[in-house]
Amino acid sequence: MTIAPTGVWRPPFGWVTAGAVAMVFLAATQALAVTTVMPAVSEELDGAGLYAVAFSGVLAASVVGMVVVGVWCDRAEPAHALTLSVALFVLGLVVAGAAPDMTTLVVGRLIQGLGTGGQTVALYVVVARVYPSELHGRVMAAFSAAWVVPSLVGPAVAGAVTEYLHWRWVFFGVAALAVIAFTIVYLRLHGTPLRASEVDTGPYAVRVLCSVVVAVGAVGLSLAGEFGALAPLVAGASLVIVVIAVRPLLPPGTLTVRRGLPSVVLMRALIAGALFGAEIYVPYLLVDRYGFSTTFAGFGLTAAALLWAAGAEVQGRFGDHLGSTRIAVIGVSLLTAATVLAFITAALGLPPAVVIGGWSLAGAGMGLMYPRLTVLTLAYSTPQNQGFNSAALSISDAAGAAAAIAAMGVAFVALTGSGAAFPAVFLLAAALALLALVPGLRLSRVSG
Repeated sequence: MTIAPTGVWRPPFGWVTAGAVAMVFLAATQALAVTTVMPAVSEELDGAGLYAVAFSGVLAASVVGMVVVGVWCDRAEPAHALTLSVALFVLGLVVAGAAPDMTTLVVGRLIQGLGTGGQTVALYVVVARVYPSELHGRVMAAFSAAWVVPSLVGPAVAGAVTEYLHWRWVFFGVAALAVIAFTIVYLRLHGTPLRASEVDTGPYAVRVLCSVVVAVGAVGLSLAGEFGALAPLVAGASLVIVVIAVRPLLPPGTLTVRRGLPSVVLMRALIAGALFGAEIYVPYLLVDRYGFSTTFAGFGLTAAALLWAAGAEVQGRFGDHLGSTRIAVIGVSLLTAATVLAFITAALGLPPAVVIGGWSLAGAGMGLMYPRLTVLTLAYSTPQNQGFNSAALSISDAAGAAAAIAAMGVAFVALTGSGAAFPAVFLLAAALALLALVPGLRLSRVSG
């Protein structure tokens, strides 16, 4: 679109913004809801051994969706890729909702992951090609703010649905609403030329193959705890496979912390691993240690999501004034403080208010960092590589979270019954959060 910009909620962008934000809103609702109800799902389906896989699997599969859609968007219309992604997302939700056992639920989550990953990348490319660059920060802030309502009512509603109806309706409800949200976006984009003027001709077959290997490695890491005495060997081998296979999917220099886009992408992986790896155990801790119901355990995530939205709004309005380095330092400090407080609570048996209040700091930090890293990625991109770079950012996000969740799951299973399971998870998260400061100080292509 070449019309002069006014605002993201005004013509000609208003309906696209509304539909895209609704899709992000539903993804947020689904993520928060599943995190809340999974302890009940695991108990009913006797799936404790697959608890971590139900989370890491969807992230691992999303890597494949991200790569395929990233290539697709660099070669054709992103609206077509978005259509298939939403279809897979909805199908996965339906399969998971109807699952008679935990294995089938994990299969549904894997299908959902393919759609989730593709949907994320397609939306980023749509933002890059529909909105002028000066509005990118506002759109990303709107995406982050789409977590506000889910954070207020999502976990509690999901818990209430589980208690008074059934957890299956958590999946079915989101599936139906996702179709409506997608229709709004598709009708507005239909007929609008969004194809890049020059087509990327990179080695897409290699990227797709590597994405599959990354997904398999991440799932293998999640299942390492099932191999008994061989668990450390399986976990180590799986982690090596993930690291080797992910390299061609990321900008050159990502794993060596090169300044600029590579550090942006690496930082996203580390903070995603720290937050999402630990977050799935916050409601688990409240249910297991403090006897919370699933409804009230969901409130443990509410304050964090609220402050995530607040942090995103601050970044959207004042991000350029604060600067990327300052945002990185503040964000990492808040995330580290949250994970350390969770560790202390689990280790010393402090009141649950400490972990609930402390976890809100993680939301504030992520709200500052997440949209900023997306804006930087788009700023470092050209129309020819927007799909690849957007996919790389999302891949690092998913791969980092999947690997962290899997590793923490292995540690949790190994230490279950010793009293050290929850503290170990939060301690690993704190270490990842601190490590994120290394690329966080190298987000600019120039020093200083």
